[in-house]
Amino acid sequence: MNWDDTADTGDAPAAERLVGSAADREDQAVEAALRPKDLGEFIGQEKVREQLDLVLRAARARGATADHVLLSGAPGLGKTTLSMIIAAEMGAPIRITSGPAIQHAGDLAAILSSLQEGEVLFLDEIHRMSRPAEEMLYMAMEDFRVDVIVGKGPGATAIPLELPPFTLVGATTRAGLLPPPLRDRFGFTAHMEFYEPRELERVVHRSAQLLDVGIDTDGAAEIAGRSRGTPRIANRLLRRVRDYAQVKADGAITRDIAAAALAVYEVDARGLDRLDRAVLEALLKLFAGGPVGLSTLAVAVGEERETVEEVAEPFLVREGLLARTPRGRVATPAAWTHLGLTPPGSSTAGNGQPDLFGT
Repeated sequence: MNWDDTADTGDAPAAERLVGSAADREDQAVEAALRPKDLGEFIGQEKVREQLDLVLRAARARGATADHVLLSGAPGLGKTTLSMIIAAEMGAPIRITSGPAIQHAGDLAAILSSLQEGEVLFLDEIHRMSRPAEEMLYMAMEDFRVDVIVGKGPGATAIPLELPPFTLVGATTRAGLLPPPLRDRFGFTAHMEFYEPRELERVVHRSAQLLDVGIDTDGAAEIAGRSRGTPRIANRLLRRVRDYAQVKADGAITRDIAAAALAVYEVDARGLDRLDRAVLEALLKLFAGGPVGLSTLAVAVGEERETVEEVAEPFLVREGLLARTPRGRVATPAAWTHLGLTPPGSSTAGNGQPDLFGT
C-alpha cells in the first residue's frame, strides 16, 4: 500500500479521472493516514525494497548518513512513501519540497542552509528544477558545501557555506530528463515498476482493513484488476466501491458489488475509462483501426490533442491496445477483441475461426 504525491507532468486532466494517477486533495489526505511506516509494511517493489534495506542498514551500522537516493517511475507507485520510510528508518526528520518550487539558486541555498545533520531532503519532480539551482546542488551533494554569491557584477563575492551531512531523495517521473552529472551523484538509483494484480490485492486488503471496510478476496481481486498497476488508483477505486456498497448494499464488498460500482463509474474490467474507450472506438469505428493522425483522432473524440497524447495513450500503448507508428495511430488486434468488434476484411475460415487475411 504505497502512494506518491507526484502529479502527472503536463497531465492536468488526469487528476479529474477516477483512473488518473495524479493525486488530488482527497487522495493526499487518505494517503497520509494509510502510508506504511517502514520497509516491512511496504508492499511490492521487492528488488527496490531489498536493495534499499541494505543501503540503510549499512549506513546505520557506520553511524553515517545514507547515500543520496534517486527514485524514478510513474506517478502513484510509492516514491513519496519510500522517502518518508527512508527518514523513519534512519531516525531523521524529513524536509519535502519540489523541483518547480525551486526557481532560483537562492531558493535552494535557503533550504540547504537550514538542514540539520542527517536530515532527509525529499525533492519531488527533481527534473523540473531550474538550471542554476541544479548546478548548486552538484556541489552540495558531493562536498556538502555551497557557494553563496553576494553582490553583482565585478564586485560579486562567493562566500563558501559548509553544510551538515544530509541525504537527498530525488523523485522523478522522467529520469531521462535528468542531466548525467546529477544522476551520477546519487549513490543509489531505483526504478519503480507497475504492480502485479496479486500485489494490488494485498494493497486493497490492507487499505480496506485500515478504512474499516469489509471486503472478500474476489472483491479485492476485481478492484485490483482494474487499477492499472498503480496502488493510488487501487486505493481510489476502493473508496468509490465502498461508497456504492454503503448505499446500494450492506457495506461489504464482493466481486459483484465491485463490478457494479465500477460500471457506474465507467471503469471496465481492464481499467479503461470513458476517455480510453472513446479513443479506441473512434480509431476502430471511424478509421477502421488506423493509421490516423493524432490531431484527427483528437477531433474525433472532442478532446485536445495533448489530452489524447498525454492522458489516454500511455496506458493504451502499455496495454497493447494501440500503437504509435510514423504514419499515425494504429489499433492492435487486442483492441478489436476488447471492444467486441470484428476487424474489417476478416472472415470466418472453415474451422470457424476468424481469418484476418481473408483467405
